[in-house]
Amino acid sequence: MYRIQSIIATMLLALLIPISPVSADEWPQWRGPNRDGVWRETGILEAFDGPEIPTRWRVPIGSGYSGPSVADGRVYVTDRLAKPKQVERVQCFAWETGELLWSYTYDCEYRINYVAGPRATVTVHNGLAYALGAMGHLHCFDAVTGELKWKRELNAEYNIAMPTWGIASAPIVEGTNLIVQIGGTPEACIVAFDRESGAERWKVLDEKASYSAPIVITQGNARVLVIRTAESIAGLNPKTGAVYWRHPFPPNRMEVGIASPVSYRNELFFTDFFDGSLLLKLNPDEPSMKLGWHRKGESERNTDALHSTMSTPVRIGEFIYGVDSYGELRCLDARNGDRIWEDLTAVPKARWSNIHFIRNGDRVWMFNERGELLITKLSPDGLNIISRAKLIEPTRDQLNRRGGVTWSHPAFAYKHVFARNDEELVCASLAKSGNGED
Repeated sequence: MYRIQSIIATMLLALLIPISPVSADEWPQWRGPNRDGVWRETGILEAFDGPEIPTRWRVPIGSGYSGPSVADGRVYVTDRLAKPKQVERVQCFAWETGELLWSYTYDCEYRINYVAGPRATVTVHNGLAYALGAMGHLHCFDAVTGELKWKRELNAEYNIAMPTWGIASAPIVEGTNLIVQIGGTPEACIVAFDRESGAERWKVLDEKASYSAPIVITQGNARVLVIRTAESIAGLNPKTGAVYWRHPFPPNRMEVGIASPVSYRNELFFTDFFDGSLLLKLNPDEPSMKLGWHRKGESERNTDALHSTMSTPVRIGEFIYGVDSYGELRCLDARNGDRIWEDLTAVPKARWSNIHFIRNGDRVWMFNERGELLITKLSPDGLNIISRAKLIEPTRDQLNRRGGVTWSHPAFAYKHVFARNDEELVCASLAKSGNGED
């Protein structure tokens, strides 16, 4: 009876939560609506008023690498608690107030390195929320009430060759399929499920999983799932799993790549901490490709082109901007990978030092690992930092070095930014007026 009353109360509360205006942008999955790191809202502030950004609200959460997602007036995030026992949680908050709307907890014993918490951002689509945990627990919820629709324990079902740092690739919805990268064996690196029932649709590739989240593009008249595994880059038919094309990209030392594929016109760009940069040229008429160029340095310290760890670069015209292995912000000529310039002012230099790039109009917003937001312009002439301010404090669970980090990707929706560390989730207005209104 208590469970039924709780569900009814949650549903009634959800109906009372103000829903965002239809015209407002949302952030329902990894790197935004189209997985391209583009924030399309207008009426955004030009510069910060001071050295710190005032928060609208802040709520306590546990540790985790997963960034928040925002859809239909709700904010979703996953986290981990280690005491009194190891659990992962999926939590949902009201976007305007930070009030907890629902939370789901399940036992999850970690057997991986870097135990700060779940990695994959929750994917929200057509009223359903999909959460993939670091050990392979896949849950589907009613996005409003938190009612569990279905679940799969993928490690037990698919005998995952568990990556060193666990499962990290955010699920993607394409058509009626929910597609995940898990590194299952045999031939189950990529698995598709019916997004409403959880039934398996297809599985493919006898390869280990990477930490990179896939994207979907169009080649000719075909939709193509572009996914980087630990051993190759593949273009798949998202309906059937059939392999359209595949380019080997095995790790020189170990798989550490987190950056997503970057799509621009008929080219795809990839980058890796140890293995440098690679550009594929796509056939615009049908699903096929050829190698454009591949460049890498002698080591992660003596690099060539761009050796990124977790930061997905941004491409603007014929130039690519990204963070090298030790925090060096670089501009590359997309034609050949030549370095145009390097800058060390956006984030302190350190191993794996990170920036997340978000485009808004002609500006690039940067969220660096010190918890700062930077409003910038990028061009072949250099980096122009227009304004910068602190949003959230670094914490030590994600990385117990250099005073901690803020490695989770923020979300941008309703003219606000949503960011998390290992202790709290915060929301701050970025509207011109500072109150969320034009």
